[in-house]
Amino acid sequence: MPKMVLETTINGESAELLVQPYATLLEALRDTAGLTGAKEGCGTGDCGACTVHVDGKPVASCLMLAMQVRGRTVRTVEGLAAPDGSLHPVQSAFVKHGVPQCGFCIPGMIMSAVALLEESAAPTTDEIRLGIAGNLCRCTGYTKMVEAISEAAETAGKGA
Repeated sequence: MPKMVLETTINGESAELLVQPYATLLEALRDTAGLTGAKEGCGTGDCGACTVHVDGKPVASCLMLAMQVRGRTVRTVEGLAAPDGSLHPVQSAFVKHGVPQCGFCIPGMIMSAVALLEESAAPTTDEIRLGIAGNLCRCTGYTKMVEAISEAAETAGKGA
């Protein structure tokens, strides 16, 4: 089957990707665009490792066809850092709290946390737990993650 041209915006930049019509968004991001932050953990949308934002909403990129983002905006974990290279407050808080262990779930977890904080500037602990509920981590409990997201919300609220 011939490849198709996918025109979209990825991390704030226009992109034209040549993809198979049946390719998932995850495959297009990793294999065609070279953005390997999102991971395939389960391939069924259950683990959250492939979470990216499409038009500002978190999605499981393993379940979405790449062609579904034609003309839309995609943001990956690679697009969170500021142009000067400084990390997003959620990324900084994850580092500070020593959240990453194996690191496999971290990009998806961060993308879910960012989406949560963009909808709720001061989420409660229960709201944070609910906001990341679609992301599985097999290395650790979620205590450090919840603490880091809570701190990131406080930091962002202070304008830092």
